Amino acid sequence: MKELFDQLSAECSKITTRRYSTSFSLGIYFLSKKIRGPIYAIYGFVRFADEIVDSFHDFDKKYLLDKFKQDCFEAIAQGISLNPVLNSFQKVVNDYQIEHSLIHDFLKSMEMDLEPAVYSRDKYESYILGSAEVVGLMCLHVFTDGDKEYYERLKPFAMKLGSTFQKVNFLRDVKADYLQLNRNYFPGVDLGNFSDYQKKCIEEEIEEEFRQSLIGIKQLPLSSRSGVYLSYIYYKELFNKIKNISANEIMDRRIRISNTHKIGLMFDSMIRYKMNFL
Repeated sequence: MKELFDQLSAECSKITTRRYSTSFSLGIYFLSKKIRGPIYAIYGFVRFADEIVDSFHDFDKKYLLDKFKQDCFEAIAQGISLNPVLNSFQKVVNDYQIEHSLIHDFLKSMEMDLEPAVYSRDKYESYILGSAEVVGLMCLHVFTDGDKEYYERLKPFAMKLGSTFQKVNFLRDVKADYLQLNRNYFPGVDLGNFSDYQKKCIEEEIEEEFRQSLIGIKQLPLSSRSGVYLSYIYYKELFNKIKNISANEIMDRRIRISNTHKIGLMFDSMIRYKMNFL
């Protein structure tokens, strides 16, 4: 029975999410039970592609990514894949009618990570669109459950939230990206001489995106609002920790939030949500 394989596939996506991201796992836990599985499936797909370009240095990453892309669209067309994570993802794409253009844009950004590059403003925005904004839109398809008018109304906010999270990740991972992967996503910034002024300019852009994102979170369906808000709170706390250190420090160490602190943020965000203090 394919239903059993689909259940196994969903479990694989869930395990993938929990193994790679405690923060997103906490956020997903506070979504309505009905939509947790589809969001695990989207994260599992995104995580696998990201691992190819970020981690598999002893293998032909271009071949692996091309094969992953081919397998992905074959799975969507056939309604099945023997790769459990792709099988889980194709079901969400087909069930929620996720546009294939979003998947193409995401994989295009992953392809951009195959080679070191200096990012212009246009290239930077193109990368963020594919790596983060379209992922937010995939999730929004699930959150709005086929309501096209609702989806279109929240679309700009979902894109902004994805962009915000990605830019915080860029700052958090700037040392590893620059020194280990030879990447510099920030246009016009020399990370070899990263200054507090440059860091502050990036942070001001992120601050505005956080503000705009919260407007959209407040309009989400009740089934997803608390889980997305928890992720927002986690990233805001991470961002605040990053703001409180110098450019030299952020090039020296990766800023983290402990699991204990994450649990504290979870309770705090739930209290704020229940009391309508968003």
